[in-house]
Amino acid sequence: MNTIYVVGIGPGAYEKMTVEAAQVLKSCDVIVGYTVYVDLVKEHFPGKEFLTTPMKREAERCELAFREAEKGRKVAMICSGDAGVYGMSGLMYEIGEQYPDTELRIIGGLTAATSGAAVLGAPLIHDFAVISLSDLLTPWEKIEKRILAAAEADFVICLYNPSSRKRHDYLQKACDLVLRYQKPETVCGYVKNIGREGEEGHVLTLEQLRGTEVDMFTTVWIGNSQTRELRGKMVTPRGYRNV
Repeated sequence: MNTIYVVGIGPGAYEKMTVEAAQVLKSCDVIVGYTVYVDLVKEHFPGKEFLTTPMKREAERCELAFREAEKGRKVAMICSGDAGVYGMSGLMYEIGEQYPDTELRIIGGLTAATSGAAVLGAPLIHDFAVISLSDLLTPWEKIEKRILAAAEADFVICLYNPSSRKRHDYLQKACDLVLRYQKPETVCGYVKNIGREGEEGHVLTLEQLRGTEVDMFTTVWIGNSQTRELRGKMVTPRGYRNV
């Protein structure tokens, strides 16, 4: 039985990768991944063979990993953050149906929702929802319903893929949806380049966030009705002091 390890490498910095993930990558012969993610880890794993495909060629990337495993090689498929959160583990299982002699082992990683939350303070102490604003694979109408439902239910909302050149106004649209249920002064935050060079976090109001320009390397947090700014940080109380 061949084995492919689907590895979440965390937000980018080697120090934010789990010990298990680093050990697996050190033991592998071949590391497969999206070009940008391979570039993040390449220097830390010398002597490995790296195979890459660009964005929008995810299925081809998975096939590549399975073909290498069939040669008897120890293969890792890497993903940023956690492999099971907007990562490749689902697609690997789907394509893996065609390769019954290859098993998959998923190695969890630190996703942007939690790694970025640490930069901002403590925004996710209570229930929260994670929603991607990318409509490449999900229709905007469905994304809109999810944002409205989460806002009405008073979840803290973490937004992945908040903007791109083609979707430059999607964060503004998302904020307008949340504003149907939350106040303009709701505490929010965003972090650019989590765990990478140039990391920066900002705490601001929902109204200010609405007019903020961000990019695909930014993750956004919209607080709930209880979220506060404390000592310059974004904090969502859970109610421990009231028990």
